[in-house]
Amino acid sequence: MKNTYESPLSSRYADDEMKYLFSPDKKFRTWRRLWIALAQAEKELGLNITQEQIDEMIRFQDDINYEVAEAREKVVRHDVMSHVYAFGQQCPKAMPIIHLGATSCYVGDNTDIIIMTEALRLVRNKLVGVIRVLSKFAVRYKDLPTLAFTHFQPAQPTTVGKRATLWIQDLLMDLEDAEYQLSKAKLLGSKGTTGTQASFLELFDGDHEKVKKLDELIAEKMGYTSCFAVSGQTYSRKLDSQMLSVLSGIAQSAAKFSNDIRLLQHLKEVEEPFEKNQIGSSAMAYKRNPMRSERIASLSRYVMVDSLNPAVTEATQWFERTLDDSANKRISVPEAFLAVDGILNLYANVADGLVVYPKVIGQHLLRELPFMATENIMMDAVKRGADRQQLHERIRVHSMAASKVVKEEGGENDLLSRIAADPIFGVTLEELYAIVRPEKYVGRAPQQTEEFISEVVGRAIAPYEFIPDEKTEINL
Repeated sequence: MKNTYESPLSSRYADDEMKYLFSPDKKFRTWRRLWIALAQAEKELGLNITQEQIDEMIRFQDDINYEVAEAREKVVRHDVMSHVYAFGQQCPKAMPIIHLGATSCYVGDNTDIIIMTEALRLVRNKLVGVIRVLSKFAVRYKDLPTLAFTHFQPAQPTTVGKRATLWIQDLLMDLEDAEYQLSKAKLLGSKGTTGTQASFLELFDGDHEKVKKLDELIAEKMGYTSCFAVSGQTYSRKLDSQMLSVLSGIAQSAAKFSNDIRLLQHLKEVEEPFEKNQIGSSAMAYKRNPMRSERIASLSRYVMVDSLNPAVTEATQWFERTLDDSANKRISVPEAFLAVDGILNLYANVADGLVVYPKVIGQHLLRELPFMATENIMMDAVKRGADRQQLHERIRVHSMAASKVVKEEGGENDLLSRIAADPIFGVTLEELYAIVRPEKYVGRAPQQTEEFISEVVGRAIAPYEFIPDEKTEINL
């Protein structure tokens, strides 16, 4: 429909797989799986539940009668009880034992954890994909000297590939954070209205061991190894904050990359991909704007700010629970995941299609390199018997004059010609050109790049061979 607001995260940026994870269908199917797991666990622990009842529930676990649930919710104004009722209409034999002993948070909170965990796995996989793409780029350009910047002022040279390792290293840190968060995934379990499991203790006639075992069985049936040891009615909203903190970290890394690309595109050294028929500006037909990198920056800013939502929510929860989290987390958590999904799609697309202009890079480097090479030039002259202090003064004078030509007259850097013409240095222009070969000033950049990709990156992504490489297409 064109007359109703829809989130651009769904219509423009996120992939179908991520969008499905936060869909109503995924949520309500998971609710039914949790009700089945609860019934199975209660049966195994001795409650009067038959296999026939469980089989009936399994038969309808993916056949959700939405129209019945929606009609019922208009009457009772309670989403969980509406779906209990709808499930019971399909499963008349199981109706008496569906949701037995549980609260709404049994299905609501456990489902939220399951969805966030699956979504973070998807994010993790896309992170690995971006790291692979950037690693290929880094290796390809590990030997190409380029002017490095500190404070966006010319500094010592590096290589194009070495610069890419800085982007990769940030992503490896994000990958570590994502894996750590996944490594401690646990469900809420069946904790009851205030986390005391009182209703289940009643069901099991005061048998504490069976109540403890109930959590273990539910976790196992849902593919988890454990549940939170204690809780209020809900799992701690600290979990939402930690999840979005990981996503914020990814957004920070992506924004740094996108800003670097935007600056490099201004310098005409490196450009993001630009389609054959793409229009850069409605007024200036010649323009090639870094639109994808700007979109990364824009979405990343949203995620970084959005990560404050669960932080504030966690900080303001009262005792065993309040409901001021619900409306917020329905928006903040899904949209953070959808936005990061879009960010990583864009990141992979830009990284896979980066266009490098070596001649422009070389021109910029050679414009600054004579200044940086003066120490080497001076040392060579000293070896031939010249006075170091006199040389230093002459280089200062020549450097100031050459800088004036560049800055005030718009001319080329003629420092080498000035030094060659000064007899105190005793060196020809050809000899000076040999001294200022760019590859002599990049230090260990090529070796660092090679070692980093083969050792650090190789070791970090080795466990993810199951993740296939994909050609990432995006909507412009």
